[in-house]
Amino acid sequence: MSYTDSLGLRVSRKAIMLAAVAAIPQVAFAQAQTQPAEEEEAVNEIVVDGTRPIAESEAEALRIQRLSDNLVSVLSADSVGRLPDQNIAQATGRLPGLAVERDQGQARYISVRGAPNYWTTLSFDGINVVSPEGRDARFDSIPSAIASQIIVSKAITPDMPGETVAGNVNIITRSAFDYPGLKILAKAGGGIVELGDRREYEGNLVVSDRWEVGGLGEIGVVLSGSYYERNMVTDNFETDYETPFRNDGTRVDQRPGTINRFWARETENKLYRLTRKNWSVSGRLDWRPNDDNQISLRSVYTIFTDDEARDNYIFDLDDRQNDLAADSAVCSTTVNPTPINTGYADICNGNTPLRGSVYGIDINQRSTLRAFEQSIFTNTLEGKHTFGDSGVRLEWLGNYTRSKDDRSVTGETRWNSPSTRTLRPTVAYDFTNPQLARVQLFNTVQLSGPTRFQAGTPVTAIDTFAKPLADLRVSDLVDTTDAYTGRAILAYDTEFLGSNATFKAGFQYDQRTKTSVNNRITVASAADFATIGLSTDFNQFALDIPFQGKIPLGYTFRYFDTQKMEAASAAARANFAFAPITDDNYRVRETILAGFVMGTLRYDWGSILGGVRVEQVENTGTATRPGTAIVINAESSKTFVFPSLHVNYNVSDNGKLRVGYTTGAARADYDQLRPNVQIDDTNELISGGNPAVNPERSWGVDAYLEWYMVPQGFLSVGAYYRKVRDVLYTDTRTFGSDALNEPGLDRSEYIFSGIANAGRGRILGVEFAAQLQLEPWTEDLGLPAWMGGFGITANLTLNDSEATKPAFGVPGPNFVPERKVRLPGTSDYVYNVGGYYEKYGFSARLQYQKRDLWLDGIANDLTDAGDTYWAADEELDFSMRYAITPNVEVYFDASNLTDQSGRRFSEPGNILTAQGTPTPFTENLTIEWERFGRRYTGGVRVTF
Repeated sequence: MSYTDSLGLRVSRKAIMLAAVAAIPQVAFAQAQTQPAEEEEAVNEIVVDGTRPIAESEAEALRIQRLSDNLVSVLSADSVGRLPDQNIAQATGRLPGLAVERDQGQARYISVRGAPNYWTTLSFDGINVVSPEGRDARFDSIPSAIASQIIVSKAITPDMPGETVAGNVNIITRSAFDYPGLKILAKAGGGIVELGDRREYEGNLVVSDRWEVGGLGEIGVVLSGSYYERNMVTDNFETDYETPFRNDGTRVDQRPGTINRFWARETENKLYRLTRKNWSVSGRLDWRPNDDNQISLRSVYTIFTDDEARDNYIFDLDDRQNDLAADSAVCSTTVNPTPINTGYADICNGNTPLRGSVYGIDINQRSTLRAFEQSIFTNTLEGKHTFGDSGVRLEWLGNYTRSKDDRSVTGETRWNSPSTRTLRPTVAYDFTNPQLARVQLFNTVQLSGPTRFQAGTPVTAIDTFAKPLADLRVSDLVDTTDAYTGRAILAYDTEFLGSNATFKAGFQYDQRTKTSVNNRITVASAADFATIGLSTDFNQFALDIPFQGKIPLGYTFRYFDTQKMEAASAAARANFAFAPITDDNYRVRETILAGFVMGTLRYDWGSILGGVRVEQVENTGTATRPGTAIVINAESSKTFVFPSLHVNYNVSDNGKLRVGYTTGAARADYDQLRPNVQIDDTNELISGGNPAVNPERSWGVDAYLEWYMVPQGFLSVGAYYRKVRDVLYTDTRTFGSDALNEPGLDRSEYIFSGIANAGRGRILGVEFAAQLQLEPWTEDLGLPAWMGGFGITANLTLNDSEATKPAFGVPGPNFVPERKVRLPGTSDYVYNVGGYYEKYGFSARLQYQKRDLWLDGIANDLTDAGDTYWAADEELDFSMRYAITPNVEVYFDASNLTDQSGRRFSEPGNILTAQGTPTPFTENLTIEWERFGRRYTGGVRVTF
């Protein structure tokens, strides 16, 4: 027997549904608040036959979304596999209102409705998981192959942790009960990365089965594994702009118009050779002794590795900035090829911030080999029990998760120019193109007088210049987070006020301990170099391989030899002892006791869900004061109350109006709560923790109208508002204290950065989504049947955000009054649009995503040329598949077809306007630019 359901799919009652729908009961408490059991049972009997995987998986996702009592978006397993979505971030970023932030061209963080990424939390089967980096949930370490379904909750309910502000991404792992019996899913493929002509490889395997075990009920087991490898090189340049100051606090550039000039302190190229890998293994054992009881044991282990070889050339343009005489008089700006100083920040030599020459400057070369690894190992034991016809249900679980962030450096050699200026290069720089920072190198020629130089003959090979070896550093840098969770939820189904009601009460205990252990070997003398057999001449340490990227550098270089670096590192470990990096070591523990009560009342016209969650959060931190053996301890305790209310009204048989009120609190990351500071004397930087910083509190409302079209399709429009107080931001300023000074070392002028609270903020926006397929209307429109395979998905999010940045400094020329800025991490718009064709065993899909620029960092003043932004980001992807048989298909994927680069820039206009100098917004001051290339993969997928 078959019938056509309300979404227009031909379905059968003879088998169970896809994994996407079977997962609904698994998240009834933790994520998607679903409709009554009888409606779920009706849904759970539905199956699709797999001949139209795009349309069918999207329809099943819409079914779950429609039944939910809170606002969610859903991806089913087939939808995840439909695009070049190797990791969870890439897959989820195509849902309405979601966007991604990328690293090396790979989707890493998820932003819900353009909000800051730390407002988004990560869960496995309803349990919040701390990512290896901390609260900034990093999704590129999680392969999409482990998921049967992904549920994104945009409206928060009392059974979700209060640290969820914008949304929660819940990854539902596969269960053997998702399938009727033995199931095998496999995928294998490979491809190329266009930039550098590198290779990609991928594969995954899922094996699942279930058995009756006599009077003990039914047991199901599912095992899965996945592997992904991506080899790549990158094009890169970075430029740090500044308002240069002398030691006495006066400006280096004092000529008329200096207020609008920002000079490049240094410019550099970071030229990577990368191998990135994602591994995962997972297992799940489910036992159903009867229909009223189920016990589940789940383990997921994911590893992300980044083997990185980086050749870094830094041109230290402000090396001798104090050579420029203090003079505020008007002068000629004609180019002077024989200046009396280095030319840095001197318009009287004809230099401008974007074009000019600097004479006899330092090259700081860094050759770095990193063995970066992040892992998540999460284990859950869960039970679900129904007590007959009493209406009482109990859920309990225990979870242990270890997240590890290993940032170890196999070896880093540092090569610096000698102090003799004629042995250093003269650099002609051109930053007029925001997409390219170009330098040209010349020999430096001494003229009469100790400070007069000019450019000599051009130099192409940068290794022509002497750069003696300064030191070798071998570092073991490991952060480990151990998290324990215990949770119990008691639910009672009854009739109440004319409704079918469900009341819940729950308790949850979380303890998370992050420990950072950092140790280093530094080899810095000629005798020690000889001991480990390390040459002090870079030419003996290099490969005869030219640059593999495409960016015009203005010079040639040779890559360092990774095998020689590994040999030097091994010799250093064998001959020298590690020393602790005391300033970087800390331990932070967070303990959360939470309880909630909530009720859901379901009527013919819709539902009401409301309740409150109370959390007591205790933080303790231990670290060592820099330069001493003194142990610092800090602790804090706060109690939070999080009410929420959601109303769903069925405006028609196919229309649903959702209105919700939610509250939350985003807490500072663990390293930001440590009670010590880190000192970087090389770059004159100090970064510190702030155990007293307040959480970022928020409350908000949502209103959405959803329309489920018959026979198939979906339209929605919604609006939302979030009010925030104690906005978290990174405070960047001159340290301004002698507390960390040492004999002969003044750190008072170092740049300090640390977490701080700004004033209040808010974000408001609207969201539109559409999902349509032509097939239901082909006959009415007189179109041929083959055209029914065309479909479209599109969504658009528009945002407006604002936060109050407190005043900075004392009254005077450098004072910055209170000002309005965007909320960090928010974009004004995000949109996805895609078209697909699917029929006769063939499918193809083209998808485009764009995210507007977003604020990356808020500056206190103009020392570093103002606030920093990431420029707008876009990606165009293509996917194609053909089913050779019902069990075998071939596929082809193409990613980043527009060859999109990533760009970050400084923007001083907001600060200048606050100071009374109105300046239009500009993106000219590029501080980071990278390009990664197009990617193409293909292979085969098998299902049995």
